[in-house]
Amino acid sequence: MSASVFHRDSCRLCEGKSLDLVLPLPATPIADDFVPGSRLHETQESFPLDLYLCRDCGHAQLLDVVNPDLLFRSYLYTTSTSPGLVEHFQNYADELLRRVETPAGSLVIDVGSNEGALLRAFKARGRKVLGIDPAREIAAAATRSGVETIPDYFTCELGKKVRRDYGPAAVVTSNNAFAHSDHLADMADGVRELLAPDGVFVFEVTYLVDTVQKMLFDTIFHEHLCYHSAKPLNLFFKRHGLQLIDLERIPTKGGSIRGTVQPAGGPRPVSPRVGQLIELESVLGLETVEAWQAYQKRIAAVKDQLLGLVGDIRARGKSIAGYGASPTVTTLLYHFDLNDKVDFIVDDNPTKQNTFSPGKHIPVVAPRALYEREVDYVLVLAWNYAQPIMAKHQAFAKKGGRFIVPLPYLQVA
Repeated sequence: MSASVFHRDSCRLCEGKSLDLVLPLPATPIADDFVPGSRLHETQESFPLDLYLCRDCGHAQLLDVVNPDLLFRSYLYTTSTSPGLVEHFQNYADELLRRVETPAGSLVIDVGSNEGALLRAFKARGRKVLGIDPAREIAAAATRSGVETIPDYFTCELGKKVRRDYGPAAVVTSNNAFAHSDHLADMADGVRELLAPDGVFVFEVTYLVDTVQKMLFDTIFHEHLCYHSAKPLNLFFKRHGLQLIDLERIPTKGGSIRGTVQPAGGPRPVSPRVGQLIELESVLGLETVEAWQAYQKRIAAVKDQLLGLVGDIRARGKSIAGYGASPTVTTLLYHFDLNDKVDFIVDDNPTKQNTFSPGKHIPVVAPRALYEREVDYVLVLAWNYAQPIMAKHQAFAKKGGRFIVPLPYLQVA
């Protein structure tokens, strides 16, 4: 196996060794590595993308770990490019400060802080803030903009150092980054080191229930090592001197959970929502191989329908463009065998335009190409945003263009 990836043999949360392959996916290049023309001569390496289930604690995870420096040191994604996320973080800060009484001037730290959108909201509300993020350029830009950011991976050692230098944190947050680390035990220990006795750790991650129920399998890519659910998390935090006291389902990223954790023996009661979600997961059977076999069949059925439709469109000599150049699109293109079935891809983000898709090098251009090239069909690869995309391009539909939305079930509009 490549030196850029290694295969772990134990669960990331409980260290159990009983691991079942429950969702095999084709190997892909790094999902967000859309390349400029100057890199077209390069062969982009593909890495395994199989999802495993721990039989001991029920945690779903990738076991093939890509070197994080390849994923994060030159990270391009910024929060402001995702529709609604900046507003989401403004509301997030307001809600958290309502629930957790933190006096003005108390310290808020964000792990995986990106450009500092969440911390900027806390700073505007009178809190001291500090970001931690390994993407060097993004961290430097955040610091220049007034949100001090340490350009490094978060570890227990770094947590100890930050506490010595800045004091205890009233709040530590981590949004999606808690699914990115291969070293969650060390990360949890670092959080425990950072928190004041009455402090809280608040994290957001995609929720496994939504991943399965809403057909969000395309959110599985190398950056996301963990696919979290309530029961494994509850057991995990207990092992690390922490207590999961709340889990709230939220709509971000198609379906996420916001967890709240305090040091063991902390002052806050446990919300009944924790037990309710553990019970829901049990009812759905997410710890069983049978539930995952049923999920595989649902995915395969949509794939067969979509390929039949696309094959018919192609047989009639019609053109198809894709819409969306996000990391999820790479998983979708590879798993649904679509790389040779779209003429080009359009994306609203200028940084993605005039690049080429990971591995197969499909051109990515601005949306005006839909009109300039008189495309017949648009396959909405970023299907979670299908409604705003179709609303934005009503002129395309009025000219006779059709939209194909592949998931959660196949639709043609």
